[in-house]
Parts: sequence; C-alpha cells; structure tokens
Amino acid sequence: MTDTPPAPLFSTTGGDVAARVDGLARAVEASAGRLDPALVAEGAAVVQRASARLRLASDRTVVALAGATGSGKSSLFNAVAGVELSAVGVRRPTTSWAMAVAWGNDGGRALLEWIGIPERQQMSLGSPLGLVPEDTNLDGLVLLDLPDHDSTEVAHHLEVDRLVKYADVLVWVLDPQKYADAAIHERYLRPLARHAEVTMVVLNQIDKLPPEQWDGTLQDVRRLLAEDGLAGVPVIAVSALRGDGVDDFKRALVRRIRDKQAAGLRTGADVEHLAKAFEQISGDAPALGLTDSDRAQLADTLADAAGVSAVADAAEKSLVSRAVSATTWPPLRMIGRSKSTSSGPGSALHALGAEGVSARVQRPAVDVAVRDVAEKAAIGLTPSWVQSMRRAVVVPNRDLADVLDDAIARTGLGIDKTPTWWSFVKLVQWAALAVMIAGLLWMLALTGAELTGSASAPTVAGVWLPAYLAGGGLVVGLLLALVTTVAAKSSASRRAHGAEDRLRATIAEVTRERVLAPVDHELAAYEQARRGIAAALGRNV
Repeated sequence: MTDTPPAPLFSTTGGDVAARVDGLARAVEASAGRLDPALVAEGAAVVQRASARLRLASDRTVVALAGATGSGKSSLFNAVAGVELSAVGVRRPTTSWAMAVAWGNDGGRALLEWIGIPERQQMSLGSPLGLVPEDTNLDGLVLLDLPDHDSTEVAHHLEVDRLVKYADVLVWVLDPQKYADAAIHERYLRPLARHAEVTMVVLNQIDKLPPEQWDGTLQDVRRLLAEDGLAGVPVIAVSALRGDGVDDFKRALVRRIRDKQAAGLRTGADVEHLAKAFEQISGDAPALGLTDSDRAQLADTLADAAGVSAVADAAEKSLVSRAVSATTWPPLRMIGRSKSTSSGPGSALHALGAEGVSARVQRPAVDVAVRDVAEKAAIGLTPSWVQSMRRAVVVPNRDLADVLDDAIARTGLGIDKTPTWWSFVKLVQWAALAVMIAGLLWMLALTGAELTGSASAPTVAGVWLPAYLAGGGLVVGLLLALVTTVAAKSSASRRAHGAEDRLRATIAEVTRERVLAPVDHELAAYEQARRGIAAALGRNV
C-alpha cells in the first residue's frame, strides 16, 4: 500500500546548511536598503527562522499534517498518536490553533514554544521501552495537526500558512474522492515543489474506494503531483479508521526521524529558493569597479572644475609681484608702486578673492564627473544595484561644488611667508642706491668746486671717483633687480606648484570622502551580497 520512496531518501549534497544560512544572512544584510524591500524582508524572515530552527532541537523532526475538511487528517493524527488527541468531526476547541504531540523525554517544549503552539494544545508521549518495534518508534517526532486549509475561518488560513513554514516534513492528507481539488494544488502543493524532498502525501480513507480502484487512484494522484512539480514524492494509502497503512506511514516517518536531515533539507530548500530570488535581481557577476586611473582622473577632473589651476596661477602672480616689489631697484619700485603694491602683499591672489574662486567652480562639470564615475563603477551590475549606486553617490553630492569651494577656501596655500633673501636683497638695493646717490652728490659738489677753483676731483684712471660710485651703485641695483626678478619668478613658480599640490590634495581628500568612499561602500555591499548568495547556493566564489 506504500509508494516506494526514491533511494537514497535524503541527499547530503549542497554543503553545510548552517553555512548556507549564514550566506543568505550576509546577502540580506548587504541588500537592505538597496534591493526590493519585500524580498529583503522575506529573506530576513527565512534567515531568522532557519537560524532558530538549526539551534533548537536538532534531534527532532517537525512533521505537519495538512489537508482539507473531511480528509481524515485528525483521524490520522490520532491513529499515529495511538490516543484520541485531536477532535474528529467537530469544531476544534480553539479553531485558529494547531494541535501538537511530541515523542520523547522533554516533549520538545522549547521547539513548540518557538513554533507558537500554546502549551494547552501540546501533548508529550513516550514509546514504552521494548514494546514498540524500532521501525515504528517515533521518539524524536513532533507531529502537528494543522487547521483545515479550506476552512471559512480566515484565522485558519493564516495559521496554516504560518505553520507550513516551520515544518521539517510536510504531509498532505488527501481524500480519495477529492484529491484533485484545485485549491490544495494551486495554493499549497504547487508552490512547495521546491520542498519535494521533505514532502509526503497520504491518501486517507482509502477504504471508501473498492480495492480494485486503489492502484488506479494512486497512479492518478502521482500524475497530478508530477504536474505540480512533485514527481517522486512518496504517496501512502491509509485508512486511519481501520488502521490500514498506518504502520507504513509510521515507518516512513521513522526514516525521516532517523535520517535527521529533514530540518536541514527543509531549511536548505527555503534558503536556496530565496537565494535564487536574490540572485535574479542582484546578479552574480564580479563587479568591475574603478581602476586607480579612474580614481585619479576623477580627482583631477574635480580639481580642474574647482578652479585649482586658476588659484595656483593667481598665487604665482602674487608671489612674483611681491618679490619684485621687495627686491627690485627702489626707483623702479616707486615707479611701479601703483601696480605692484596698491592692494598690499598677495594682491593678485586677493584680487581673485573668495567670490572669484566660487565663480570658477564649474558646477555642471562637477555634477557630470560624479554621475560618470557612478555609472562607470556600476558597469556590469544589475539595474537594482545601478540605482543603489546612484542613490549613494549622485544624490548626496548635489552640493559637492559648494563643498569643493569651501575646501579650497580653507586650504592654506603657504605663500604668505616672506623669504629671508627678499630682506637681504632689499638691504643691498638700498645700499646700492645710497652709494649711487652719494656719488651723484659728490660729483655735484666737485663740479661746483671746480667752477669756483676751490678744489679738484679725485680720479681713478682719469675718471672721477664719484662717477665710479654713482655708476657702480646704478649698475649693481639694476643687475640685482634683473637677477632677483628671474629668481623671484622661479621661486614663485615652485611655491605656486606647492600651493597647487596642496589644493589638489585637499580636492583628492574631498573626492575620497564624498564620492569614492560611497562607491567603494556600494561595491563592497554588492560583493558581500554576491558571495553570500553564492554561499547560500552552495557555490564557491
């Protein structure tokens, strides 16, 4: 009267179930706020339920009897228990709750409490030592009698749907005259095709049919199950009232109990189903991400858009102006005073001003650069992750131009300090000017004296000494001005490059914090999800 189960009854392929649950947990964690919220919530529920089931009573197997009104489900429950536990043919005392019976010493209380079965609807049984054959000894079994799935009570439907998720083994009790009912096939059996390894079907009340119709009916049940995706599921013919096939059913349950894989198989199937759903919208391809060149180019683009080069040029002009003003020949400085010193030290930079720097920040260029890097980082990712990348990178950086502007304004350019050699050259220039003036005054005095015949001018090689002084002072001043101008431009260029390096370093830091860090965070989340999904599916990555 039994349908021979496939051999082996359980498969150990698929890896460690706990590792697969952990993989799904990591995928759920990484996907939160990024992928479909409903799917993430469902995944979190499966992880929570699976983790708890693996911690609780791993030596027990939870078997749920489900079926329609009149299928004899409660009669089968009582027949397996050997006592009248579940009311038959009358309204349940508490219609929205299941009945439970546990075989063993501790009664599986912690497990039943986790499942949500009130203590008043629990019963603990023991198999008398030596009185029960080993192949029908149900120690380790927790048997649930679920409410009728076709009940008019909404609470019954909700309770059935809830408890089906907790069962390690699902036993669907069918009426031999109503086994083709579309409701049970469409609502329960077909969606649970992924749980075929932990599903059994009992054709109860087989005594209602003439014996010659039993084989044909069993074959028809198998055909319908195959259409539901449950080909190969054990089908057992039983008459709970007469006792026919009850021991066969018990033996099938014992095989599940002794194998101790039902909980893992059920959990693994739930995890695999969710992992495949995650993979469909999350993808499984490694992320290409950004190269070092991409990252450097982004920083350069933002620096250019922020006007770093303009600020550095202004700094260089300011340094040259200040250096020339400080070291040129004093008469030349006085001539060009209005141009070089009208606004004080650093006038070229100050003339640019904060408003000038802000005006140079090219907002469209900044926005385009951020969008481009987000798109490039998301190449190869699924639409869900592309959208997540945009939310994490593009949306928060709509004010990035202002942030760059502030960063530039706060950055010390290192050009305010006056080099020591400026002061030394200035002193030499004034000394040269003093010598020149002294020479001129001396020549003027000697010229007057000669006119009066009161004195003669000292000469060197036939040239007045004062002329040497005046000419020497002039030549030294002009040559020194020329040399220091060249030196000032070289020094200004070097210091301006240093200022530009500091500005670019500041921009690079802002780029890392505001753009690249979120990009890396999203890519890390994707990689965690990808590896978690692979682990949940028992794959190596």
